[in-house]
Amino acid sequence: MANTQTLEIPIAGMDCAECTQHVRQAIASLPGVKEVNVFLTSEKAVVRLDPTLVDLPLIHKAVASAGYSAPTPAAPPPARPLANLTRPVLTLFGLVFGVVLFIVVVGEWLGLFEAITEQVPWPLGWIIVGAAGYSIFRNVIRAALKGQITSHTLMSVGAVAALVVGEWATAVVVVFFMRVGDYAEHFTTERARRAVKNLTAMAPQTARVERDDAEQEVPVEEVRVGETIIVRPGERIPVDGEVIAGQATVDQATITGEAMPVEVGPGSHVFAATMAKLGSLRVRTTRIGADTTFGRVVKMVEEAEAHRAEVQRIADKFSAYYLPIVAGIAALTFLLSGNALATTAVLVVACSCSFALATPIAMLASIGAGAKRGLLIKGGKYLELLARADVLLLDKTGTLTLGQPQITDVIPLNGLSATDILALAAAAEHYSEHPLAEAVRTAARAQNLALAEPSHFEAIPGMGVRVKLDGHLITVGNRRMIPAAKSLPVVAELEAQGKTLLFLARDNELAGVLAAADILRPEVPAALAAVRGLGVRQIELLTGDNERVAGTLAEKLGVAYRAKLLPEDKIAVVKDYQAKGHTVVMVGDGVNDAPALAQADVGIAMGAAGTDIAIEAAHVALMREDWTLVPEVLRIARRTMGVVKMNIAFTAVYNVVGLTLAAFGILPPILAAAAQSLPDLGILANSSRLLRQR
Repeated sequence: MANTQTLEIPIAGMDCAECTQHVRQAIASLPGVKEVNVFLTSEKAVVRLDPTLVDLPLIHKAVASAGYSAPTPAAPPPARPLANLTRPVLTLFGLVFGVVLFIVVVGEWLGLFEAITEQVPWPLGWIIVGAAGYSIFRNVIRAALKGQITSHTLMSVGAVAALVVGEWATAVVVVFFMRVGDYAEHFTTERARRAVKNLTAMAPQTARVERDDAEQEVPVEEVRVGETIIVRPGERIPVDGEVIAGQATVDQATITGEAMPVEVGPGSHVFAATMAKLGSLRVRTTRIGADTTFGRVVKMVEEAEAHRAEVQRIADKFSAYYLPIVAGIAALTFLLSGNALATTAVLVVACSCSFALATPIAMLASIGAGAKRGLLIKGGKYLELLARADVLLLDKTGTLTLGQPQITDVIPLNGLSATDILALAAAAEHYSEHPLAEAVRTAARAQNLALAEPSHFEAIPGMGVRVKLDGHLITVGNRRMIPAAKSLPVVAELEAQGKTLLFLARDNELAGVLAAADILRPEVPAALAAVRGLGVRQIELLTGDNERVAGTLAEKLGVAYRAKLLPEDKIAVVKDYQAKGHTVVMVGDGVNDAPALAQADVGIAMGAAGTDIAIEAAHVALMREDWTLVPEVLRIARRTMGVVKMNIAFTAVYNVVGLTLAAFGILPPILAAAAQSLPDLGILANSSRLLRQR
């Protein structure tokens, strides 16, 4: 590992999923390269290598040999005059001739232009096709010399076959639709790419820093951890940090996807790329740049392409075998019928790139749409697994519940009111650091109770506290502290509900009971009902709490449960389900649940904003603590896979029908040329629906 280095290299010139494969193969062939991931949307390659065997110039040379460039971040992509000049000119040239040929197609169908097309000299037809398809044919030949097959290889062969049999108009129509398909794919890719670029653009480029008793505006990369940042109303926060002064309303939609702004003040944590709408802040920097929560979000979205779905791998493999299959059908057509036009039509109508497009475009669209709503999905692989999930495992504390005990019941005894009991308990717990003491104080603050100052405070470990208050001895603690509490009927009733009890005695006489519980998130029951409605039948609660607490919560939610579990026990449960053939989704808070999240087929981290462990361990990160996002991500996954299956089915049926009609001479070459691009356009249109998911 000492000789391993990871480099991020920008790549220019990639327009399609196929381009990433060519770049990946070129870099991976170098000695010393251990792993390569190439990302279309973020236009970069992440390379893990041995620096003693391969260096950056060698990688740049390999990228250039594949037909792309690796510009330095500070410099624009190197100019390629011929390509820069010919591509737009020849594309326009091809489009103009394509429009003209549409008229010719109609004319030929009506039998009006046959005499005209026959009078065009064949050299002129070859020149027209060569000029219109120059860049396409050049790339196909370049790939062929390296033993590579591209989506345009088959169509180029069809165009050449059309020229050979004298169907120059057919060849031009093929080139025209290759151009149309390229632009449609480029447009869809740019939409996905623009989503990442727009996300990146939200991060401020400068920050106002306190230095030498003055404010200085500096590039954000020059800010140091620990420095104080000034944020004024209407400005985006440039760093992750802790508010040390000021109050503001902050729009955190870029991180959490939540439209409602939040109020922050001293002690609050704020995130880079969020906006202070009202009020100003002084923020102590804790993270900058790529280390911020926003930076990690962008990185996850950029690199989601690395985790490719199994259905995508199958489609990629099929695409590699598709050309020999079509060539075989064309050869068989010619041997059986001797019809050169039918053979040409077979080569022209076949559309190989539609198989390659069927999956990645849909996956990228859903991942981008999810990121806008605070759903970070690490790749298409996890969308595919989510779509077939049948087991949902749940952590309790901090996941199903708020993670902080709250006072739920105050029961007065011996003439005191509930308000009296709460005020006495809060005053007695004034100096206690126990979580239940904080729950009591919080409940008292919520009612704006005036609290007396205790004297003679004494904490008894494992039992409670004892204080003097207005001349009375006040004791607050568990039943070991106040044995008389055992006989109360209400005690058994509250404990049966899984609540933790505190007893209050005044002058050694039992005066009241306070019950505390970790409150269930209010949206959980409806969210679990929605999950069941999506086909996940087995839902189980895994918790380290005792049987009574776990059983009470599980019964309320209508789920199975296992209690008193350690982290390794949760992993064992996940493995047991997986061994039985189930696809397991685990939802946790990403801290003590990190091992189980990593073991599950899909680990979902709840409220991952700012949490390193959650973002690293989970496969899906919910950037806000909202259980409605769990059924939403399942719905997105199922809808995505539905679109993928529709794309694949449409492509398969279309190609089978097209090849059959062409082989039997029913579909003439010029109509086959017009028909071959329709699967691409259909797939792109169908997949783009996912960008507008509600």
